[in-house]
Amino acid sequence: MLVGAVSGFLAVNETGSLLQGVAAGVAAGLAASALHAFFTVTLHANQIISGLGITIAGTGLAALLGRSVVGLPPRASFEDVDVPLLGSIPGVGDILFSHHVLVYVGFVLAPAVWWVLRHTRLGLHVRAVGENPAAADAMGVPVTLYRYGAVLFGGALAGLAGASLSLAESPGWSEGMTAGRGWIALALVIFATWSPLRVLLGAFFFGALDVLAFRAQIIGVDVAPTVLGMIPYVATLVVLVVVTLLGTRRRLGAPEALGVPYVRDG
Repeated sequence: MLVGAVSGFLAVNETGSLLQGVAAGVAAGLAASALHAFFTVTLHANQIISGLGITIAGTGLAALLGRSVVGLPPRASFEDVDVPLLGSIPGVGDILFSHHVLVYVGFVLAPAVWWVLRHTRLGLHVRAVGENPAAADAMGVPVTLYRYGAVLFGGALAGLAGASLSLAESPGWSEGMTAGRGWIALALVIFATWSPLRVLLGAFFFGALDVLAFRAQIIGVDVAPTVLGMIPYVATLVVLVVVTLLGTRRRLGAPEALGVPYVRDG
């Protein structure tokens, strides 16, 4: 997310094009995830160690690339767009239908990914590779190709999320501007038991908690801003504990081969 945020910001400041800024953010996410895929899929490295290493390296790289533009405004940024008719619905309109275009992209992507995973041959192969790669391999499914594709797709979306931060949510660049949102996203996947539709609903929940700190200060709630800012992260920890206590890995919906390198026998 950080390399996507700084890459998107730098591209927009260089070209003035939001489209190129988004493309740069996605490309940066793809590059980082390609490195992760190489380590974990090709070299069979531990996924957690690889992920943490790339996270630390990416954080430093983003800070290095963006040190000359800290605090500068972008040449262009996304503005909120009201959806005709829907945006004027009292209460609901402001919450769901008055956002910048990248939010609407997220609204479309979540059900699209769910449909692909559940109702297409591509989705069947992706799930098979995650559940039982040996069986999928025996059926002729190219496990390595599908695992690379899944990692790259996730990296591209992470880069898009970063670009959304620097070009829309908080236009500009500052070190560590993601403020741990990537870790919240990982917790959200567990909370949603690997369902894209539940991820969308959970994102609204965590987003509401994130906004709560800001809104509470506006209405004069007598609580320290630092305490209010902790709410999304405390909620993340609570959710992880509760979901873990609910049952086994299978009941949580995690793929059976999650985090397990696949090495073909023979």
